[in-house]
Amino acid sequence: MIIPWKELDAETLDNLIESFVLREGTDYGEQERSLEQKVEDVRRQLSSGEAVLVWSELHETVNIMPRGRVTG
Repeated sequence: MIIPWKELDAETLDNLIESFVLREGTDYGEQERSLEQKVEDVRRQLSSGEAVLVWSELHETVNIMPRGRVTG
């Protein structure tokens, strides 16, 4: 189920994004990016609709996923 990120408390959204960035360990190329830059990238993707917050009833977790990978 997609969670409308705009309806979340700002601190909750910040914590979700930071947690996602810290566990993803994504390679950002030759230049290392700061945590703040990575968080801002994810926030921009949520804002533009490229990414969405998804609740998994099976795992009882929230994840951030590319919109194109969300089914249903």
